[in-house]
This record gives sequence, C-alpha cells and structure tokens, in this order.
Amino acid sequence: MFEKILIANRGEIALRIQRACREMGIKTVAVHSEADAEAKYVRLADESVCIGPAAPGQSYLNIPAIISAAEVTDAEAIHPGYGFLSENADFAERVEKSGFVFIGPRPETIRIMGDKVSAKIAMVKAGVPVVPGSEGALPDAPDEVLRIARSVGYPVIIKASGGGGGRGMRVVHTEAALVNAVMMTRAEAQAAFSNPTVYLEKFLENPRHVEIQVLADEHRNAVYLGDRDCSMQRRHQKIIEEAPAPDINPRVKARIGERCAEACRKLGYRGAGTFEFLYENGEFYFIEMNTRIQVEHPVTEMITGIDLVQAQILVAAGQRLPMKQRDIVFRGHSLECRINAEHPYKFTPSPGRITQFHVPGGPGVRVDSHVFTNYTVPSHYDSLVGKVIVWADTREQAIAKMRVALSEMIVEGIQTNIALHQELMLDSAFTRGGTSIHYLEQKLSKQARPD
Repeated sequence: MFEKILIANRGEIALRIQRACREMGIKTVAVHSEADAEAKYVRLADESVCIGPAAPGQSYLNIPAIISAAEVTDAEAIHPGYGFLSENADFAERVEKSGFVFIGPRPETIRIMGDKVSAKIAMVKAGVPVVPGSEGALPDAPDEVLRIARSVGYPVIIKASGGGGGRGMRVVHTEAALVNAVMMTRAEAQAAFSNPTVYLEKFLENPRHVEIQVLADEHRNAVYLGDRDCSMQRRHQKIIEEAPAPDINPRVKARIGERCAEACRKLGYRGAGTFEFLYENGEFYFIEMNTRIQVEHPVTEMITGIDLVQAQILVAAGQRLPMKQRDIVFRGHSLECRINAEHPYKFTPSPGRITQFHVPGGPGVRVDSHVFTNYTVPSHYDSLVGKVIVWADTREQAIAKMRVALSEMIVEGIQTNIALHQELMLDSAFTRGGTSIHYLEQKLSKQARPD
C-alpha cells in the first residue's frame, strides 16, 4: 500500500480523498493555489505545497507544478479527484512516466473513452446499447451528412467528440438547418477542445439520465455497483442525484450493469468509472463514460456500504477487488442535493465570505463540504460548496429526510440554491419519480421567479 498520496484537486473532493487516506493510514500532500491557502484540507494535510496563483491554468491545471510537488514531497501516487486533470490522458501519462502511480485508468483507456466517437465504437464492440447515429465521425461531404441524418430520423443532435459538461452540442430539427449546424459545431469544438471532430445521434425527446457505477482492477475483475438517476439538471449540469433510479425494472438494470462490467473486462479497465446512459421508453442508450470518481458517488456508497475512494486506492496499488458481484447488496434509497454558491433560479455565481455555516445531522444524513464559517468562496472555480446526502429504507422516507436536512442547512453571507432544492423536494413530478432531463428547465421557464 502507498505511504503517501498527493491530492491534485481542491474543494470537497480534496477533503473526501484526504479522509479516505487518513482512515487507511496513508499520509497526504495537499497542493493548492494561493486562493486556497487557508482551506480546511490544506490545514489537515500532512504536507502542503502552493502550486501557483488562483487562476486554474496556473495552478490546478499546471502539470509541471503538480509533478514537482510530488517529487519534492516524495509522494508515491497522485489522485486527481474529479474535474481539472482527472480525465486528461496526457497528465496520467506524465504522472506514470515521472515514476508515480496515477489513481485512475491507464492513459490509453482515458484517451479511448475521452473521445466520444472512439468510446461509442468500443461500446458497440462490447455489446453495450448506444444511441442510433453515425458510425463514427461525420464525413466532410454534405450529401453524406444529409443521408446519415435521414436514415436516423429528425430531430438529431450534433455532438463534439471531445466535448463534455453540456458544451459542443446542437439540436437540429430540419434538414435545411443540418449542414450549417454541423459547420458551427465543428468550429466551436475546435475552439473549445482543439478537436473539430463531430458526430450525429438521434435526439431523444424526453429521456432520463441514468448511470451505472463500475469498479475494476488490473487483473480483469470488474463489478457494477448499481445505478443512479441524475435527470434533475439545469444547463446540462446535475443538481440532484439518487440511487437507485426509480421506476425501472431491476432485471433490466442488472442486465445493463453486467454488460458494463463485461465492457470493463474487455477494455482492461482499471479503477472506478461511470457509464452514462439516456433512458427512454424502457431502453438504455450509452452516451459516454467518465473515467474518474463522480461528484455523486456518495449515493452509491450509501446503498452499497462500499467506500469508492478507498477502492480506487486499493486497485491503483495493484490489489484485487475485495468483492465479487454476488457480494454486493443494494439496500434502501439515497438522495444527494448539490449545494452551489449561486442564485437559486438565475444560477449566477455568488462568491464571497460565508458568515454563518451550519450543517444538518441525524441518522442517515451525510454532508460532504470543505467550507466553514468565515470561509471565502473564491470566484475562480466551480460553485459547489457542499453536498447533502441522505439514506433511508424507501425513496419516500429519503425525500422526507432530505426535506428536514435542507431545513436545517444554514449558509449565510452568499446566495445558494437551497431554496430550489426545498421546492423540488415538494414537487409532485419529482416525488413520483422518473422526470426527464428537460423537466427542471421546462418547470423554471413557466414560472415567474423572485430576484
């Protein structure tokens, strides 16, 4: 087992990784920007290294600075968390070539799954169902693009192969708009991702976003740890997640889960990963794989009792998975609300000093957060300030528990989206379960909101 791990991230996930390491008796190195010098996880780390100013490009995305920090502190492995460099194959390769262990998949696997065209091809070969669309990248010839779209049927969606986070997508409803939409998406993809490759898929009108969590070791053992519903989104960003996904046949989910685990075995996948699907009319359609820990991993931990971060570390150290599929038992229901420093309805960021911070408690309540009273939320990073997670025997009980937890949550000095979460916990469509990925934006567009 490793003696020292460098955590190449910030915020709540840096603290989450640190806690997992401390339980395992592993020392931690916190790298931080100048803006995060007083962060809780920096103070709690065995060692800390400032790697640059607040701007991410000069700190958390600064690969030479992170490698140098690992060298001067004699760390053995680097955990990238989520976001920043977590799915950067060049970073993973640089880590390994510098003599450290990257806690995640191999660089070549990240490259395959990071490119959505190659990922889709790999899933087809592995027998995982995909959204109908182009077989690989769209050709340059307009006539051929039109032919592909006609065979799929309108509406279609044009996607950037290197895109993510809701960027690099354009929905097309008519043939007249197709060629221009492809050209515009290519230009945007080149500007945003330095990769102009785009592909085409059937646009599903009212799908849900359902994902499968997997774990795999380098000995080709792989398991799936159930599913999550992440359909409550705004601007393609998740705000509420739950496990398991409601109102889907468990046998169908188990069949998809086993296909995902088998895909990991065929790929030689190593570490934690998430297969993301659109689910509509009883069918699953693969859209992408995230080769890292997810923001919403706590809901899976709550229903399985498995520490995903510790499992990542064990697998990275070369150990075999400590469980078989038959050992995994799914129990109860878990919900997670992402608490963001933003206006609850306009979603404009709200950085600044938190003058009062109090978290809820009680049986089945967990809060993952790095903030505290008098903490200053920087303006340079993601607006996530914490996650409220609850567990109960049933979904109805979990929703009731979340209502109580949110009523106890106090964050003063900045705006947060707690009011929106409270509203959604009372929303009849959400409480029934099974809302589509478009539900929240459609709901908000119909209602007048306070400033």
